[in-house]
Amino acid sequence: MKSSPSHPPGEHPHHHDPGVQPAKDAKYYCPMCEGVVADQPGDCPKCGMALERNPAWVAPAADRTIYTCPMHPQIEQDHPGACPICGMALEPKTATAEDAAEENAELRDMTRRLWIGTALALPVFLLAMVHLIPAYSHLASGPLSRWAQLLLSTPVVLWAGWPFFVRGARSLRSGYWNMFTLIALGVGAAWLYSLVAFFLPGWFPANMQGHGGVDLYFEAAAVIIVLVLVGQVLELRARARTSSAIKALLNLAPPTAIRLDGSAEAEIPLAEVHAGDRLRVRPGARVPVDGVIEEGSSSIDESMITGESLPVEKTLGDRVTGGTVNGTGGFVFRADKVGADSLLARIVHMVADAQRSRAPIQGLVDRVAAIFVPAVLASAVLTFLVWFFAGPEPRLAYAIVNSVAVLIIACPCALGLATPMSIMVGVGRGAQEGVLVKNAESLELLGKVSWLVVDKTGTLTEGRPTLTDVIPAEGLDEAGLLTLAATVERASEHPLAAAIVRGSEARKLTLPLISDFRSVTAGGVAGRVNGRAVLVGKVKFLAAEGIEVPASLTARAATLQAEGKTVLFAAVDGRAAGLLAVADPIKESTPEAITLLHQLGVKLVMATGDNRATAGSVARKLGLDEFEAEVEPADKIKRVKALQVGGARVAMAGDGVNDAPALAAADVGIAMGTGTDVAMESAGITLVKGDLRGIAKAIRLSRATMGNIRQNLFFAFIYNALGVPLAAGVLFPSFGLLLNPMIAGLAMAFSSVSVITNALRLHRLRL
Repeated sequence: MKSSPSHPPGEHPHHHDPGVQPAKDAKYYCPMCEGVVADQPGDCPKCGMALERNPAWVAPAADRTIYTCPMHPQIEQDHPGACPICGMALEPKTATAEDAAEENAELRDMTRRLWIGTALALPVFLLAMVHLIPAYSHLASGPLSRWAQLLLSTPVVLWAGWPFFVRGARSLRSGYWNMFTLIALGVGAAWLYSLVAFFLPGWFPANMQGHGGVDLYFEAAAVIIVLVLVGQVLELRARARTSSAIKALLNLAPPTAIRLDGSAEAEIPLAEVHAGDRLRVRPGARVPVDGVIEEGSSSIDESMITGESLPVEKTLGDRVTGGTVNGTGGFVFRADKVGADSLLARIVHMVADAQRSRAPIQGLVDRVAAIFVPAVLASAVLTFLVWFFAGPEPRLAYAIVNSVAVLIIACPCALGLATPMSIMVGVGRGAQEGVLVKNAESLELLGKVSWLVVDKTGTLTEGRPTLTDVIPAEGLDEAGLLTLAATVERASEHPLAAAIVRGSEARKLTLPLISDFRSVTAGGVAGRVNGRAVLVGKVKFLAAEGIEVPASLTARAATLQAEGKTVLFAAVDGRAAGLLAVADPIKESTPEAITLLHQLGVKLVMATGDNRATAGSVARKLGLDEFEAEVEPADKIKRVKALQVGGARVAMAGDGVNDAPALAAADVGIAMGTGTDVAMESAGITLVKGDLRGIAKAIRLSRATMGNIRQNLFFAFIYNALGVPLAAGVLFPSFGLLLNPMIAGLAMAFSSVSVITNALRLHRLRL
C-alpha cells in the first residue's frame, strides 16, 4: 500500500490505493487516470475525482511539453491524446519553431483514412444506389453485391472510423457526451443492424424480407464515416491556419547571430546569445534579439511586429526588436532581452494563451451543450419508439434508419467550433496588426466599450518631453537655475525630470553632486546642491514647504500652461527661484485616432497628473469629451469606477507603472507596447506600436469577431433546429419524405464546414 500524499487545506484526501504513479514534474494528478496532471487543485476531467497533490513534485522541468485541448483549455496532460470532454486531439501548449515546422500528425492520419475510406466507400455507395437504374436494378440485391458491400464497408467503419468509436466509447465512460458519442452510436447501429440482417435474416419478420433479403445499410455507415472524416480534415486544416500568425512570428527570429568579442566576430546559434552580448547586424539581416544600438544606424522594417509598413530610422541609443528586418545600414547593438524575455517570445506566448482562452459567451454554449447531446439521444430513442410502434411496415427498419439519421444530423461539432474558431482566427488577425489580445474575455468586452479613459504622457503624447523654457527669478541666471534644478532632478526617474536633465546636457552644463535627496509622490523633489536647499515641483509642493510664489511667476506659468506646456516651479534656500517649462508633443497619430474612436461611438476622458491649464489645453486641441487634471493613480481608479457605476463599459489606456492599477480596474485595460512591463501585465490588450489608432483597430476586431461568433452560433443552431425534426420523419405523414442517414451525414459535415469557413473570413478583415 502506497502512502497517501499530503493534502493542502480545503482538499479532500481519497482513501484508496492509488492506481497511477504521478510524473515527478506534475504538481497535481489524478490517482486513477493516467496522464491527467494540473498546476492547480480541481477535479479530474475524466473520472470527476479530486486531483491530489504530488508529494514528489519540486518544480516543472524546462523541457516538458504540456498538451491541452484547443476547445477546453482547462484540460491538460503530459502526453498527446484526445480531450475527454469533446474528443478533439490535444495540442502542445507551448509553440516552438520546431513544432511550427512539423506537419500536424493527426491531420496526416485523418487524411490517409479519408482517402482510403473514400476509395472503399464509393463502390459500396454505387452498388446500393444501382437499383435506381432499371437496367441494372437486379445487381443491387444479388448475393455478390451484398457480399461486396459487407467486405468493402467493414474496413471503412472499423478502420477509417475507428478513432470515432474510441472517442465515443471514452465519452460514454467519462460521462462527457459529445459529437463522437452520437457518431459512434449512429454508425455503429447502422452497421451492426446490417451485419445481423446479412448473416441472420431469419431473425427478421417476413414483411422485411425483400427480393434479396433484408435491406442493408452498409452504404449509409460507410458514407457517414467518410463525411465525418471530410469534416475532421477540413477542421484540422482550418485549425492549422488559425496558428499562421504564431508560425509567422516564430519564423521571424533568425537561427543565428553574429557576436563580437573584442575585434573578433563569431556566428553562434540564437540559443547561445545572452543578455549583455554585443551583436552585429548586417544590411538586410534580421535582428536576432532585443537590445540598444551602440554603433551605427539604419532603417528597420518593423511591420511584422507593429503592423506599420514604413521603415523606422534607428540610431545610437534607440531600441531594436528581435525578428525585425534591417535595411541598408549596419549597426552593433547590445542585447538586453533574450529568449523568453524578448518581445517576440512574449508576443507568441500571449497570442497562444489568448487563442486558447474562453470568451464569456462560451458559457452560454457550454450550458446548451451540456443538455444538447442527452436531448438528442432522447430524441433518437423517441423516434425509434414512435416508428417501431406506430410507423408503417417494415417498422423496425424505419425505426433504425430514422433514429440513426437523428443521431448523425444532430452532431454538435458545429456548436463546439462556433466560438473557439472565431477567437483563434480573430486573435491571430490582431497579432498581425500589432494588437495583442491577452484573453478572449477582453476581446469580447472591448466591442461593448462606450468610454475610454486615457493617460496623457506617453499615450496621447510622445512620452519624451523636452525642456522649452527656463525663466529665472531675480538673483539667478538661466544657467544657474537649470544647473541646480537638473542636479536635483537627475536623481528622479520621472519623465519630466529626464527632460530637464537632457536640457542641461544640451547646454553642456556641468552638474555637481547632490545630498539629502527626497521625492514626494505627485509633488516634487528636493535636495542640497553645493550646500544650497533646492526644491523643484508643483506650486502646491512649494507651498507645503512654506515657500510663497510671487504673482509674476504664477502669471507667467499660466501663460505657458495655456500653450499646453507643463510648468515646474523651483525654489532655492527657501525662496522662489524661477520656472522650468516642459513640452511633450502630441503624437502625430493621436488626432486621427480620436476621430476614429468617436466614429465608433466611444467617448474619451483624459486623466492626467498634469495641472488643469495644461490638461485643458491638450483636451481642447484634441477634442476630448472630458478631462481630469492633477490626479493621482488612485484617482484614475475612482474615475474608472465612477463611469462603471453609471452602467458604462470602460476601457483604460496607459503606459506607465502609475497606470497599472487603473488598467486592472477597467473592464478592458489597454497598454501601450512602448510603455512599462507592469502596464502590459495589467492590461487585457497591448498595442505593440503604442499608437492609439490601434485601439480603434482592436474595437473593430472585437466587434467583427463577436459578430462572427453570433453568425456561427446561428448556423449551428439552425441546422439542428431544422435537421432533427426532418431526420425524425416529421414530413413523412404529409409528404412521404424521409431523410436518408447519408444526407444527414452530409448536412452535419456541411454545418461544420459553414462554421469553419465563416470564421476564416476574419483572416481577410480590414482593420
